[in-house]
Parts: sequence; structure tokens; C-alpha cells
Amino acid sequence: MHSSPETGTAVPRSPMAAPRSFVWSRRIFLTLLTAFVLLPVYVMVSSSLKPLEDVSSEFRWMPSGLTIRPYFDIWETVPLAKYFVNSLIVAGAATVCSVIIAIFAAYAVSRYRFRGKRLFTVSVLSTQMFPGILFLLPLFLIFVNIGNTTGVALFGSRGGLILTYLTFSLPFSIWMLIGYFDSVPRELDEAALVDGCGPLKALFRVVVPAAIPGIVAVAVYAFMTAWGEVLFASVMTNDTTRTLAVGLQGYSTQNDVYWNQIMAASLVVSVPVVAGFLLLQRYLVTGLTAGAVK
Repeated sequence: MHSSPETGTAVPRSPMAAPRSFVWSRRIFLTLLTAFVLLPVYVMVSSSLKPLEDVSSEFRWMPSGLTIRPYFDIWETVPLAKYFVNSLIVAGAATVCSVIIAIFAAYAVSRYRFRGKRLFTVSVLSTQMFPGILFLLPLFLIFVNIGNTTGVALFGSRGGLILTYLTFSLPFSIWMLIGYFDSVPRELDEAALVDGCGPLKALFRVVVPAAIPGIVAVAVYAFMTAWGEVLFASVMTNDTTRTLAVGLQGYSTQNDVYWNQIMAASLVVSVPVVAGFLLLQRYLVTGLTAGAVK
């Protein structure tokens, strides 16, 4: 109960109004959580603008001087541009292949009945139950044997790394698009077929435009999976095909660790993913929620 300022009469407090103590507690908690999340970002940005002596001997919260020299040195200390190109090719190709295959597979499962359909969907989902490290040795042996038998060099090549990342992103992409295609009314397909479209034409002219948010979400997931992966990239690549996630180790030598350059390179590596996420955030959120709730 509280008094009205006009009449002075007691007015009951709304049952939906939160207590003031809860509101302030929530604000304090969210403020501390935000500071905790942004603290590593501040350390990364500030360290990338410091001279090496400010980060190698003793960490200082406030740098003694600011310099952008590390952002120029990162391209000379290691061949970062080559690693950048390798990561773009591998992540881009894995994303395109994952999206195209997932569209056809999810559309077939969502719209058609065939023998083994349930077994296929359960098998696709069950692959997400196992940790990725279990597939490291089998894939290594498969690629080596294929190279020895056919002469096709998959081990140490970009193509082999693309196939490796497809084994991670494709099952989840198929499962997610199945749920999203199920939410697209079948009447749209039937109307397209009545108008003279074939199954493939109905897919690309009717279903795919209606499923753009889900497709974008799948593409972002596949790209991020391939862009930041370290374990398989460190085993399946060589000096020519090395990606950014592995190439960052080149700033650490036996004699010294270039911490300011590592921080600068980490920021440069994060730019494509952060920019893409900000540009596609609206589609990503819509695709994740719409694909899960029918």
C-alpha cells in the first residue's frame, strides 16, 4: 500500500511491481556481470596498444605509453596474411557446403516419407553426443590411407580440413533446418506445385525464401565452428595450409612471447566473426527460436 499524491488515499501496490530492493540487486548483479565479461576485452585491447616491456615483465592496468606498432608487426613476425587467407577459404567453403547439403537433406526429411527416415534423423542427432577428439585419429588414418591408395592428398590440405569441419557442422545444420522447414506451411509447397513448379523449383522459390533466418543461423554456426577450431587444424595442416587459430602460436618463441602482438592479432582475427554476427544478429536470433518452436 502507498498513498496517492493527489488524494492522499491509500492505493494498493500492483502485484506485478517488483520490490525496490530486488530491482537494485538486479542492477548491481548485471553491472558486475557486464564488468566481468568486458574485463578480458579491456585487457586484450590495452595490451595490444602497449610496448612489449609493459606486458612481458609485469602487467600494468594503465599503460605507460600507447603505440599501434604491434598492429603492423603482427604481419611481419608470422605470415598472418597467408593464415588469414587459409582460414577464409576453409571456413567459407565449409559454410557453403554445409548450408547446401543441409538444405537438401532437411527438405527431404521434412517433406517426404522414405524407409529409414527415423533412423537417419536419430543417427544425425546422435553424432552430437560424442566429443570431437574421438574423431581425430580415425579421420587422420582415413585421410592418410586415401592419400596412399588414390594419390589424393587430403591430409595437410585445405580440402581435408573442409571435410573435417563438415563432420562437425553438417549434422547440427541438418537437424536445425529440419525443425525450421517443418514450421514452413506445406500449403506453400502445394500451391507452388499447382502453379507448375517442380520439387526443386518449389524448394528454391518458396521454401528457401521463407526459411532465410534459419539458413543464416546455420551458416553463422558453420562459419564460427570452422573459424576458431584449433585441435584438428593443428593436426591436419602443415606450414602451407595452417589457419589463423593455429598460426597465433607463432608469436611465442623459445626466447620470448610477444604478448602485445598476440593480443593485436587476436583482435584482428575476431573482426570478421564479430562483424558478421552483428550484421546477421537479427536473422540469427529469429532462426534459432523459430527452428526450435513449431
